[in-house]
Amino acid sequence: MAEVSNSKLLQIDAGILNTNACVVIVRTEWNAAIVDELEKGCHTILKQAAVKSVKVITVPGAFEIPFGIKSYWDANKYKDDRPCAFIALGCVLRGDTPHFDYVCQGVTSGVTQLNLSLPVPVIFGILTVDNDQQAQERIGGKHGHKGEEAAITALKMIALTQSYKNQ
Repeated sequence: MAEVSNSKLLQIDAGILNTNACVVIVRTEWNAAIVDELEKGCHTILKQAAVKSVKVITVPGAFEIPFGIKSYWDANKYKDDRPCAFIALGCVLRGDTPHFDYVCQGVTSGVTQLNLSLPVPVIFGILTVDNDQQAQERIGGKHGHKGEEAAITALKMIALTQSYKNQ
C-alpha cells in the first residue's frame, strides 16, 4: 500500500503561487459526513496558501462530478476568475451490488477525460472504500487526510501550469 510518508506530496513548496488563483471544489451530497471532512481539509490548505477564490459546487453523487466540472468550466472559462484547478471530492462505499464498480469506473474515467481535455487540472479526491472505517482512516486517520492532499496537489498543479506560461 502506498504510504504518504514515503513521498514528497506533503512538501508544499510548489514555487511562487498565484494567490489570485480560483480553485473550484466539486463535491457530492452522498456520504456527506465524510465529504464534509474532505472539504474542510481542502479549505485548511487553500487558506494556508492564501488562495483568495475558492468556490464550492455540490452535485448529487460521484457519477455527476465530471458533468459538474465540465459545465462549470464552460460557463466560466472566459471570466476573470476562471478556475485554475478543480478538486473533485466524494466518497463511494462498496455495497452488495456491482453499482460500486460502475460508479468508481465512471467517475475515474470522467476525471481522466477532463484532465486530457480541459486546460486546467482536475484533482481526484474521491475515496473509493470498502467501509466507513477505511473512509475515517483517510480523513485524518492513519492514512493521512485525503482532502488536504487533494488541495496540495491542486496547488502544485497550478504552479506547474504557470511554469509553462513563464518559459
